[in-house]
Amino acid sequence: MTQAMQTKSVEPKIPSLSYPAGDDEIDLAELFRALWQGRWWILGCGFLCTAIAVAIALWLPNTYGAEAKLAPSSEQQGGGLSALAGQLGGLASLAGINLGGGGIDKVGLAIEVAKSRQFVAGFIQRHQLAVPLMATLGANKLGDKVRIDPDLYDEQTRTWVRKVDPPKQPKPSDWEMYKAFSQLMTAEQDKKSGLVTIGIEYYAPEVAKQWVDWLVADLNEVMKQKDIDETQRNIAYLKVQLEKTSVADMQTVFYKLIEEQTKTLMLAEVNQEYVFKTLDPAVVPEEKAKPKRALIVVLGGILGGMLGVMLVLLRHALRRQKAQALVGAISEA
Repeated sequence: MTQAMQTKSVEPKIPSLSYPAGDDEIDLAELFRALWQGRWWILGCGFLCTAIAVAIALWLPNTYGAEAKLAPSSEQQGGGLSALAGQLGGLASLAGINLGGGGIDKVGLAIEVAKSRQFVAGFIQRHQLAVPLMATLGANKLGDKVRIDPDLYDEQTRTWVRKVDPPKQPKPSDWEMYKAFSQLMTAEQDKKSGLVTIGIEYYAPEVAKQWVDWLVADLNEVMKQKDIDETQRNIAYLKVQLEKTSVADMQTVFYKLIEEQTKTLMLAEVNQEYVFKTLDPAVVPEEKAKPKRALIVVLGGILGGMLGVMLVLLRHALRRQKAQALVGAISEA
């Protein structure tokens, strides 16, 4: 018994660590008091940011969206030799010719062409859209005429006067116009229905509608011309190969291929809606698409209130830190 007590008495005692209570805890009541005391800061920041948001919302010009709904044309599989593989595969194999398999997705190809730099640059050049695209401040109150920025383009002398840093030139490059136009244009396909939507957002509603019409027409024309050129090259190649062979079976295949290619060429030349058929044409929009002024003002007020809360809490934390430092200094003294 005595030995157990002695053993127990010599065991080292582990000192308990104690921390000042409440230093690392959040006092909600104190925070609420700080927020209430700084309520005028919060209201002031909210009012200021709301006023700035109202100014920005009123400064932003209206933009109008026009769009057209398109369906793939029945001839969208058109023109190349690969499109004839299903019809003439047996004869081609007999003649020892590989036509290849699988049709080309002309709709997907046309959408990518519409988004390409080459097509956009050509579209802007054909319709002379550089000035309304790159030097516009907005539209007039009626929305039927755009206002040109005189600091960018001189309408009297028809010259670009914008000030830019080298290597840029006063006249916008094709790359600059491509980026600006890409922000206005949308070209998307619905995966379920297969329908394609081509749209333009611009300051003047009539101009937006006109650009959509031009886009659809030019896209059909460009895709048609690509297939016409390809078909003509195919016919020329087949005629050359026909003259080189004396095998009757191969001659039969070549004649059939030339016949089918000639039919494709004729259909392409007479068909105006080569890739896309217009289901719902673009109309002049009567309601603006942007800006959402009410949303801008509401978000400005919310952000202003949040900024005010952050400033009040930061000021409270700094005051508390200074008070603790002062108490510590007095205690040490």
